[in-house]
Amino acid sequence: MEYRQLGTSGLRVPALSFGAGTFGGTGPLFGAWGTSDAAEARRMLDICLDAGVTLFDTADVYSDGASETVLGAAIRGRRDAVLISTKTGLPTGDGPQDWGVSRKRLIGAVETALRRLGTDRIDLLQLHAFDASTPTEEVMATLDRLIADGKVLYAGVSNYPGWQIMKAQALAERHGWPRLVAHQVYYSLIGRGYEADLLPLAADQGIGALVYSPLGWGRLTGKIGRGRPIPPGSRLHETIQWAPPVADDHLYRVVDALEAVAAETGRTVPQIAINWLLRRPTVSSVIIGARDETQLRDNLGAVGWALTAAQVATLDAASEMLPPYPHTPYRQQEGFRRLAPPLV
Repeated sequence: MEYRQLGTSGLRVPALSFGAGTFGGTGPLFGAWGTSDAAEARRMLDICLDAGVTLFDTADVYSDGASETVLGAAIRGRRDAVLISTKTGLPTGDGPQDWGVSRKRLIGAVETALRRLGTDRIDLLQLHAFDASTPTEEVMATLDRLIADGKVLYAGVSNYPGWQIMKAQALAERHGWPRLVAHQVYYSLIGRGYEADLLPLAADQGIGALVYSPLGWGRLTGKIGRGRPIPPGSRLHETIQWAPPVADDHLYRVVDALEAVAAETGRTVPQIAINWLLRRPTVSSVIIGARDETQLRDNLGAVGWALTAAQVATLDAASEMLPPYPHTPYRQQEGFRRLAPPLV
């Protein structure tokens, strides 16, 4: 397993990390992801650790905290062998203090997560969504306090707009508070929106990307393609309503390219899709998920080898789409293109 710096922080993370959203799954979304109990989770953890995967990602909103609880049981007795990332900020109830990232909510959420996980520290705490109702100064000051207390070691965000990340970084620099070091983002061959603003921001600010849904919400598994609609039993029947949209013609074009490269390499479609992401700038770790051991072992096969430049070019060409304004003219018009920096 390759280990990378998380952005420009001192924290070293594996190129592949494990998403524990499948642990203790309940409800229409998380239940479709997976329902691993503590025993199954320990087995998954064993396989991951044997492969060098040491970072495990969860969130308080995953199955009403059950994911954190099951992960805590799975790591019992080997806490120092793993890194824990959890997230907070999305609604976990109907009360006025059950959503957002106010000082009260953040401190309470961390205490609850520590109790569920059975640990005294969270290696990486990420704010799960931008809360426009809480002043950024309050958020960053609270993160500073949690880090000073040793309850959180590093802080990051997830699904944040670029302007808000820059505002947070500026406040951190002004007050001497810890800077954000991670951004958990959706990024895949059928979802390259991250590249327009957030990737160059991450390169400039030393923020490492933790990529979730690298298989495009289950659409790049090799089971879907031209003439092959979503098969019976696929979780997409239950979860596609929450997935970022993608046009069928674009999806099929990308799948065609993936299958062509898979035929050349002898690798699976998911392995090709994940390996492509590992080559992208600012990516510190790609979060893989699995409902069973077979899926996990296949995803782990995405490392230890490299695509050729020609194969990368094939995937790039098939997956590229014009970004939204104001980025469009920098791709379409010569005068703008001369001013645009290359992809970092």
